[in-house]
Amino acid sequence: MAREGGVLDKGLEGLDHNILTGTLEEFVKWCRARSCMPATFGLACCAIEMMATGGPHYDLARFGMEVFRASPRQADLMIVAGRVSQKMAPVLRQIYDQMMEPKWVISMGVCASSGGMFNNYAIVQGVDQVVPVDVYAPGCPPGPETLIHAILTLHEQIQSGHLTRRKGEGAGLVIEQRDGQAEMAVALGRR
Repeated sequence: MAREGGVLDKGLEGLDHNILTGTLEEFVKWCRARSCMPATFGLACCAIEMMATGGPHYDLARFGMEVFRASPRQADLMIVAGRVSQKMAPVLRQIYDQMMEPKWVISMGVCASSGGMFNNYAIVQGVDQVVPVDVYAPGCPPGPETLIHAILTLHEQIQSGHLTRRKGEGAGLVIEQRDGQAEMAVALGRR
């Protein structure tokens, strides 16, 4: 028995989308979400956590992202991990401009997101002043679980199509921390 609103009522439009009835646009979004090629921009202690995410314990390979690209022309995802100095900002922008379209940015850690504890003239007070940021991963430093959560959030946004419709600005999604550091701070009475 066909459900209401199914094939009997709507014809082929009543079918759920699958490999045969899906649109080419949906297929392309699905492929983009599952084929991100990250370019690293590790600048400080957050870069160690980013490297740990690519290791065997967290196995970033299950998302098809095990190889961090050294060339920006082979990458479509930039993970900015750590504080960005004023001298490094033009280099960051140049690498971002050389990446292929569509491209996405994850800001990893509080220093990349807001300058962190370094509120001085030498540090950029948020990487979003240099490049558009799609996902902010909080923490000091955020653990591998938080970075994986940021990557999966980015994948969801790519597949839904929201990020491909933006015009030169990032999505600005802020995720919650997933590695237990927030619970540790509460337990120690720091919050």
